[in-house]
Amino acid sequence: MKKTFFTLALLAGLAGAAQAQRSDISLGLKAGASLTNFVGADAGKYSYTSTYGLHAGVFANVGLSNMVALQPEVLYSQKGAKYPALLGDDIKRRLHYIDVPVLLHVNADGLFFEAGPQVGFLLKAQDQHGSTTTALDRKEYNTVDFGYVAGLGYQKKSGPGIGLRYNGALTNTRPDETTGNTTYQTRLHNSAFQLYLTYSFNGR
Repeated sequence: MKKTFFTLALLAGLAGAAQAQRSDISLGLKAGASLTNFVGADAGKYSYTSTYGLHAGVFANVGLSNMVALQPEVLYSQKGAKYPALLGDDIKRRLHYIDVPVLLHVNADGLFFEAGPQVGFLLKAQDQHGSTTTALDRKEYNTVDFGYVAGLGYQKKSGPGIGLRYNGALTNTRPDETTGNTTYQTRLHNSAFQLYLTYSFNGR
């Protein structure tokens, strides 16, 4: 928890410093579709396959120079994967997060490349099998997910935009389990390709 507060304080400080240096700021909305999976050394043991989800939220684009901007975001993001069921359709394991990426944008007349760190906060976990949804114990998952983002797209200070990014996690989805003197680690990470539309306004 201390790491989480430290990370948020650092990100807020960076955004505040950037805002103090320059007034070239725009706010925006974004939403899109995600192609998600679990990856890692243990992914093959469970026969996970990709599934679709949604993400949506808000962002602020803070200009640091003519070509460089800092873009913090707050997003609701669905992640997870599918795995085979004994009967019927595959089971979809859905993890719901609030993601907070802080990205560096390098842009040229609207075309941009973005990269930066991200911290995600788990809201809930579910299994969906056909028309049945089962809530999973949130305590069985790491509730804070550290990762990174890299992508590209087109976005002006005002008006519509589009982007494609990869969202990868560095944290295992589940915490380590210790039995006696033995610690078991499930080596699975979130992985998501995200295609999204944006709309920026109030640029100045």
